[in-house]
Amino acid sequence: MDAAAARPQRDTARRRGWGRLLLRVSILVLAFVAMVGFSVVLAKVTLTPSPASEDLVKSNLHPGRSLRQYAEDYTFLAACKQAGGNLVLGMPFGILLPILVPRRLRMLRMFVLTVGVIVLVELVQGAVVRGRAFDVDDVILNTAGALLAYLLVGRRLSHRYHVLAEDPEPADRPEAAPRTKAAPRTKAAPRTKPKPRTKPAPRSNAAPRRTGRAASAWSRLRHGVRRSAARGRPRKR
Repeated sequence: MDAAAARPQRDTARRRGWGRLLLRVSILVLAFVAMVGFSVVLAKVTLTPSPASEDLVKSNLHPGRSLRQYAEDYTFLAACKQAGGNLVLGMPFGILLPILVPRRLRMLRMFVLTVGVIVLVELVQGAVVRGRAFDVDDVILNTAGALLAYLLVGRRLSHRYHVLAEDPEPADRPEAAPRTKAAPRTKAAPRTKPKPRTKPAPRSNAAPRRTGRAASAWSRLRHGVRRSAARGRPRKR
């Protein structure tokens, strides 16, 4: 009866396990495809030559110089577009990378990978692409966008995915029995104080009393003497 009753529960648990596995694979594939698509867009945006701005663009190795230029030489909308575009360009790193990297130290891994990829892109821009130059402020803005996206969306999304991936429901996990309420505790009876021990009376040097056995032995001896004396007397004829 127990095996027949447990069989439907096992089948249901197995179906849930397969459903969770399919969901994990789907999320992983979707994140990988989105990362590839984002890489293509990033390459098209950052590695496309711009001959018209070849004489205007210069390399920037001093943090904050480009940001000051946006505030002084650009209009408000143009400055927001330039700085906001760099922030938005780094946000997919903070959403997709935490899912693809291991759960342990995922924020640090995401930060290191984001900085590495962006620095590599900026170096390729400055060395190969015409009209593009290395700008350390772009690295800072892209990394800030990745961290912002991670704190807003990527942390919760990656946490749910990794919990789903690392703690699946086993098919043969026994169901926990319902907890019963413990019986109320009864008050223990008050402990009685032990009686003080009395000291034994000192032994006296008086002669020991005769016991019943000693008295009976003495009476037997006396009766035996009397009998022997009576036997020795001559009988009257």
